[in-house]
Amino acid sequence: MKKISADFLYPISSDPIKEGVLILDDDGKVLDISSRDEHDLSSIDIHSGVLCPGFINTHCHLELSHMKSMVNTGTGLIPFIHSVVTMRDIPEEKILEAIKKGDQSMYDNGIVAVGDISNKLDTVACKNESPIRYYTFVEMFDFLQNDQAEQHYQNFSGAYQGQSNMGLNQKSCVPHAPYTVSPRLFEMIEETNKEENLTISIHNQETPHENALFLTKTGDLIDFYKGFGMSLDHFNPTGKTAIHYALQHMNPNHRTLFVHNTMTNAEDIQAAHTWSDKVYWATCANANLYIENRLPNYKTFIENNARMTIGTDSLTSNWQLSVLEEMKTISRFQSYVSFDTLLRWATLNGAEALGYDSDLGSFEKGKTPGVNLISIGTNLQLSQDVTVQRLL
Repeated sequence: MKKISADFLYPISSDPIKEGVLILDDDGKVLDISSRDEHDLSSIDIHSGVLCPGFINTHCHLELSHMKSMVNTGTGLIPFIHSVVTMRDIPEEKILEAIKKGDQSMYDNGIVAVGDISNKLDTVACKNESPIRYYTFVEMFDFLQNDQAEQHYQNFSGAYQGQSNMGLNQKSCVPHAPYTVSPRLFEMIEETNKEENLTISIHNQETPHENALFLTKTGDLIDFYKGFGMSLDHFNPTGKTAIHYALQHMNPNHRTLFVHNTMTNAEDIQAAHTWSDKVYWATCANANLYIENRLPNYKTFIENNARMTIGTDSLTSNWQLSVLEEMKTISRFQSYVSFDTLLRWATLNGAEALGYDSDLGSFEKGKTPGVNLISIGTNLQLSQDVTVQRLL
């Protein structure tokens, strides 16, 4: 049995406890939560800072870890995507080594579960061996070419079939984004996701050009498609923002994780919440700054009771894979988002979004959520020198 305490203990599912004591069995399962005055202090491992459950990274592209610092910052999403999809001739051993390092980095940064995007099988071996729990989203796209949906589906089906559900890991088949998935491919993805209790991820409203395409068939996505020899002559704008197209073609009975949401407004959030009570939102602050030099308006999400979660995106679009660094960035640029709120986003909300909340995300009896120590002062300010240490 272990007893661990710090200046503050954040169970997440209940109010923080000053000098709280977390009591665990030898496997890290929560047995009880109490206060220091109930114990002999010599029996407690006492730290400075905040104790919280392990972090949940709801959006990552682990398979792109080898592209760290290879794509310029501040270009905007469309040039960024062009750089990613046209980069070739990376040795396999370099890719696999970078994947392993990325996984280890997330473990060292106190991350216990990851929602990971995959188009290939490069990450399978690493995930099967990792102490981190992975929910793999096998992502599909056909660039709105409805007549090519079957071909593109087959191109990705091997990656889906080859992903393992070994141990506690899970998988689902998901659409990339509203502007890259035709109605027919949406149908085929849904036909694949017949199981209950699935999470479906989709990139959403990451750039103003995405909304422009659906509202008026304008914006830089038109030329982007032409650059790859693809016509959008058949595409008719919906007159609504991009998320409405996604809602039209997705299943409200699945948990749905909308990712990035940089251009998402209150009306969009409300439409999604009306569509389903299983909607979650993933923000990747550092990636948004890396690519587009902009952030979502978090105030809008808070005011509309959105269940926000935190992702890191990939090392192609980030400087590190750290949920704490994402929290620090949000706090630096939109400081009205409280430390308590950010911790909820980083833990229990993420666990719920991935369907892992029966075991992860909060300090509750019977859970084995991991234990992080955040070296934050009693003022709870996320300054740049704040660090995280994984205790369990």
